[in-house]
Amino acid sequence: MFSKSTEYALRATLYIAQKGTEEKKIGIEEVSKAIGSPRSFTAKILQSLTKNNKIIRSATGPHGGFYMTEKAKNLPVRAVLQAMDEDELLDHCVLGLAKCSEKQPCPMHSKYKIIKKQLIGLFETETINHLASDIKTGNVFVKLK
Repeated sequence: MFSKSTEYALRATLYIAQKGTEEKKIGIEEVSKAIGSPRSFTAKILQSLTKNNKIIRSATGPHGGFYMTEKAKNLPVRAVLQAMDEDELLDHCVLGLAKCSEKQPCPMHSKYKIIKKQLIGLFETETINHLASDIKTGNVFVKLK
């Protein structure tokens, strides 16, 4: 559904949310390994997520790395999609048609609009913190070992 960059961004955000704090920042090597992404690709993704310090924050130096504030952890998952410029995918036609609408529906329009509404609701109500907490319990995962 999303690009590889956004998939890794979601994984990185959840990993940093559960492991990183302002006192214990997570290094890029650890994030890269944890989400199964090449280091350079992870660096590019984290650059997008740290833009304006809205989702992830970073610090340089010997004790540098990445972390999230409590406020950022309570953002909806849709904030990550917005940071990766993929938020609009939720609003477009499932077949990618530019003129799909109620007046000119694609073959999947009527069935997909129900699912699309549910997806948008999920990404707007589910918080980063809630998903990270679910991972901590061990009942769900983001990477197979």
